[in-house]
Amino acid sequence: MLSLVLAAGVAASRLAAQAEVAPQPVDTAALPDIAPGNDKWIIRNPYRDDPAVYATAKRIGERAYEQNCARCHGSGAVSEGIVPDLRHLDAGEAGDQWFITRYHHGLKRDGKVYMPPMGDALGQKAGWAIRSWLDGKRKS
Repeated sequence: MLSLVLAAGVAASRLAAQAEVAPQPVDTAALPDIAPGNDKWIIRNPYRDDPAVYATAKRIGERAYEQNCARCHGSGAVSEGIVPDLRHLDAGEAGDQWFITRYHHGLKRDGKVYMPPMGDALGQKAGWAIRSWLDGKRKS
């Protein structure tokens, strides 16, 4: 019983901490611009089309993930079961729209922040870099 109470306390503190996340800047200068001159968010990973750019995006995405996502989703994208395990995202384009929408807008229910919006703080290029890195972490 005590372990259940402690686990609930840890889960509650992690959920509360999510609302307090201060995004860490991500250097995306090595990545090409996304739809230059267009502020619209796209729903498909633009880096997947070019293997060299995709490799660069994965490197940038790994660092961005560890700085901004690991606190809640787990280091190396290994969740401890409290928040979604991002290794289970649908592969390729099938999971892109869900990922970028959640990354951009976050998730809030009943006044509680379950995931803070990261899009405006980190930008679209960082989001797609993180998604690129997560592609390699996919777990079936």
